[in-house]
Amino acid sequence: MEALSVPLFPLNTVLFPGGPLPLRIFEPRYLDMVARCVKNDSAFGVCLIEDGREAGDAAVPHSIGTLARIIDWDKLPDGMLGIVALGGDRFHIESTEVGSNQLIHGAVTLLPEPASSILPSELEILPRVLEEIIAEAGPLYEALEPNYGDSNWIGYRLAEILPLDLPLRQHLLEQEDSLTRLREIHSSIEVFMEKNT
Repeated sequence: MEALSVPLFPLNTVLFPGGPLPLRIFEPRYLDMVARCVKNDSAFGVCLIEDGREAGDAAVPHSIGTLARIIDWDKLPDGMLGIVALGGDRFHIESTEVGSNQLIHGAVTLLPEPASSILPSELEILPRVLEEIIAEAGPLYEALEPNYGDSNWIGYRLAEILPLDLPLRQHLLEQEDSLTRLREIHSSIEVFMEKNT
């Protein structure tokens, strides 16, 4: 598969396919990136930071990330630019190049999405849990088209909404099997429940 060239935005967060991502943009390199993406209706890549910080010199991103497309933007009261992006395809970074403004461009290949699977009985509670969470999640999730019959969609939404640590979220993003992802999420919920009872 031919590699795509996309600007990369390393963050202390993990974006999942189909998920919303609100961001406050203030660094010139990312203001320029957002302007180009809006003008060209093009995507940028979101990756969890492996080493470094969000601001300043270019951080080292994890090799698996998610394309993001801007679906809304506005100037915030504090003068910053507020955007909402929506997660698209997962990708693998093949190589990176850092520009003079510290914006990273990556040559990335898109990762195929595994087929949705029928939930086994021990996981059938997860769509109901997710539905209850999303009902209380606020405006970011009101615009999402729900798909409680898709094991990938269920896993991605739970992984982004539940209070999981970043390494686990990154691991769940990289997971190629939707049922394995859901089983790991189910185990995390059980551990959380045990600690809080």
